Amino acid sequence: MRHVLSATVQNVPGVLAHVSGMLASRGYNIDSLAVGETDDPGFSRMTFVLRGDERVQEQVRRQLEKIVTVVSVDDISSQNYVERDLMLIKVAAPAGPARSNVKELAEIFRGRVVDVAADSVIVEISGTENKIEGFIDLVRPLGILELVRTGRIAMVRGSRPENEASAG
Repeated sequence: MRHVLSATVQNVPGVLAHVSGMLASRGYNIDSLAVGETDDPGFSRMTFVLRGDERVQEQVRRQLEKIVTVVSVDDISSQNYVERDLMLIKVAAPAGPARSNVKELAEIFRGRVVDVAADSVIVEISGTENKIEGFIDLVRPLGILELVRTGRIAMVRGSRPENEASAG
């Protein structure tokens, strides 16, 4: 089972290394990890995607909560949430039909061409994991020269998280 965990952490040096080291030392594999500052520069949000049963998710959550710099941890997998991933992909596309094909695919996937060279283009796409994987599958026959992705980021829909709404 896939779990999306969202952790608010203090924005101090070493937090990412501490958290990822703790997970690795206990044998947990992280499918995706994204970290960024929140609207308060004193805090960052970490979004993890892990695979495992409920027991694994609960163990990971408990371990994260023991870290002093971790303020809160929520498994948002069962809530109504929005998630996105960002990808830059360089595709072989010499001028002509191949380049037109890549541009057309980018438009269909609501991506955009952000760089054009003599023999390639770089396309930027954001969206769900399935959307990104779908685009990769379609351009693979053309020749993927380079690919880089962010980790997944996610946010619970609505004015405040479900656990806060029930408390208030």
